[in-house]
Amino acid sequence: MSDLANRTLTIEKTFNAPIQLVWDAWTQSEHILKWWAPNGMEIKVIQHDFKVGGKWKYSMPMPNGNEFISEGKYKEIEEFKKIITSADFKPMTENVELQTYFEADGDKTKFTFSVVHATPEYCKQQEEMGFYNGWGSALDRLEKFLETLN
Repeated sequence: MSDLANRTLTIEKTFNAPIQLVWDAWTQSEHILKWWAPNGMEIKVIQHDFKVGGKWKYSMPMPNGNEFISEGKYKEIEEFKKIITSADFKPMTENVELQTYFEADGDKTKFTFSVVHATPEYCKQQEEMGFYNGWGSALDRLEKFLETLN
């Protein structure tokens, strides 16, 4: 197994929605508001400059009054194919790279979401902290949201 494979966690899904809808849901602020946060949580889009070099920043108010901040900078964007961005989810996860790939399959979209960590140890820690439950829940919300658009 390569070092990259040891540092990467991946979720693959096939959405029952055309690639245009999946792309829009992933890239447009008004759609992100509907699915990015866990169930029962609100999210605010503070910044969303969807272009290479553009920054994004979302905030979720926590029950204890603090805010959970998600932010990053877009590194690569290839329309309807891939989005690569740096990401911090403070205070839980920092200095990771999100790699999101889209592939049209008729009226469906094959979707691959990977998070690349700095070290295999950090990757393992993030997996044990609930990576698959957390991101799996968000992607389930995305899937349900797509059903409302389709």
